[in-house]
Amino acid sequence: MSDSERLSGQVVKAQSGFFWVETERGLIRTQIPGRLKQERKGTDIVAVGDYVELDTPDGEHGMIAHVAPRVRVLSRARPAANARQVRHDREQVLVANVDQVVFVLAVKNPQPSLRKLDRFLVVAEQHGIPAIICVNKIDLVPPGSAVAMFDLYARLGYAVIYTSAQRGEGVAALRALLAGKLTVFAGSSGVGKSSLLNAVQPDLGLRVRAVSAATGKGMHTTRFAELIPLDGGGYVADTPGIRGLAIYDVEPAEIDGYFREIAPLVADCRFNDCTHRQETGCAVRRAVEEGSISPARYDSYLRLREEHQLLDDEAFG
Repeated sequence: MSDSERLSGQVVKAQSGFFWVETERGLIRTQIPGRLKQERKGTDIVAVGDYVELDTPDGEHGMIAHVAPRVRVLSRARPAANARQVRHDREQVLVANVDQVVFVLAVKNPQPSLRKLDRFLVVAEQHGIPAIICVNKIDLVPPGSAVAMFDLYARLGYAVIYTSAQRGEGVAALRALLAGKLTVFAGSSGVGKSSLLNAVQPDLGLRVRAVSAATGKGMHTTRFAELIPLDGGGYVADTPGIRGLAIYDVEPAEIDGYFREIAPLVADCRFNDCTHRQETGCAVRRAVEEGSISPARYDSYLRLREEHQLLDDEAFG
């Protein structure tokens, strides 16, 4: 191979400053040259999921020469050296070029946190990532009760799939949704993500869990993220970072735009800077009172806005 010849591919693993790129010639370990590092502007130059061009003088190792523009990313505000703080001026890209995100909740054991789900959905809306809600462990509740609990989200237009890893219910449908796509799996411990993924593809959940554990231990020091290939094409990635998401680059006043049922009503409020908390002539509060907006979703909005207002005050106070 000549020095001038380049390969293209997708980054499928990142660890300790090295990036493994899947190319037509196989997996090649690469690094970022100093030239690209100088271009860093508040975000990651290269992340798992990026499409890149690389120079490979020896055919085994390479240097990344170019990173293609990202279609969409799943990111968060970068954690600071103090793990309890974040840097809201810096973006940490968790996965680039995501096709969809699957939020997994158990209908029981553990009880689902719909407020956490609402936070996840705001992140998906912000980044323009199609979201699928996977309700697992439906074998633990009476027929129909899981649908009753999550029908609100289906009526908002979200894809909702009901599964039981124990019985195999919904597994074929989930497998079909994953085929050929780069999917991020997210959900709290105990909801059955590994069991679901193992049902989709033997040992898939075990591989994802191993990566998840390594990433969680090293999120502030060693960078370790990996895409796991699917037999039907595509990749799946578990992202522990989403569990503590500090939403990047969102003003408190913008949060109402990421709630599907609230966003269309904002223009009907009497005041253009309405917080939808206590103002007169608020179309959102009126919709809550009339029953067209769920009080629980409205409460999620208020809490998330308050949280970001406090962060905003700390950053500029």
